[in-house]
Amino acid sequence: MIYWLRHRTAYGYAQTVDLAAHLLHLKPRALPGQRVISARLTCTPRPDHHTETHDHFGNAATRLFLVAPHTSFEVTAESLVEVDFAPPPEAAGTPAWEEVAASAHGAETEDFILPTRHIPLLAEATAYARTSFPPGRRVLEGLLDLNRRMRQDFVFQAGVTSITTPIADVLRDRRGVCQDFTQVMLAALRGLGLPARYVSGYVRTRPPPGQARRRGADQSHAWVSAWMGPGLGWVQLDPTNGIVVRDEHVILAWGRDFSDISPLRGVLLGGGDHRLSVSVDLEPEGEG
Repeated sequence: MIYWLRHRTAYGYAQTVDLAAHLLHLKPRALPGQRVISARLTCTPRPDHHTETHDHFGNAATRLFLVAPHTSFEVTAESLVEVDFAPPPEAAGTPAWEEVAASAHGAETEDFILPTRHIPLLAEATAYARTSFPPGRRVLEGLLDLNRRMRQDFVFQAGVTSITTPIADVLRDRRGVCQDFTQVMLAALRGLGLPARYVSGYVRTRPPPGQARRRGADQSHAWVSAWMGPGLGWVQLDPTNGIVVRDEHVILAWGRDFSDISPLRGVLLGGGDHRLSVSVDLEPEGEG
């Protein structure tokens, strides 16, 4: 499946910004199963300095510096991406989860075992995971069961959480959005010693029957990439929808938690209060 992606972010500042430095994660990641055909960024005002690089996790990262005074800042990322992720292996043929946890101490996984400020290791999250991971269970069987249970046990409800809501609250109330469910699942898996990454990107949405697509109404999405062992690598699981990622998701970046891969963050001199507007479109090629 080939998707056309457009992500627009606009800031309006109450006071003049005299100097600004921004770090962007807005270009999709090239990897097996995802081919980036084209990707470009358009910025207003035009930055005085622009650098393309990769971050610690191998994600495409853009650094922008603005030295002229400005009262607004807008970035539009447009990409054409082909997605066709391979199906996971047969779950019954994967190793026991204890074997995977015991082998999870190499360079590929060490960043994704430890707790972070946003994703602490919680006894209640580990206990929730243990239902899916009894002794000797095959790792992918446990991962699929945990993914299914989260879709069943948690209710998607926007507006009841924020980016700062502790995952203990989400686990208690069983309500939230994709970022909340992803962080709960990461805490649960890491509590068992199983490496798991926070993945940021987009998921294809469809309008209700009989209604047209609303331009700009799509949203960023988050899900989990979990390690199955040195011979099998990673599998991507979407606990919000209870599915394995195949051809309806576009990967932007991955890290330990959201703070590693925020789409746009900056340091400003001036600005004061600000207004933020974000719009996202993800459409199969030819449907726009």
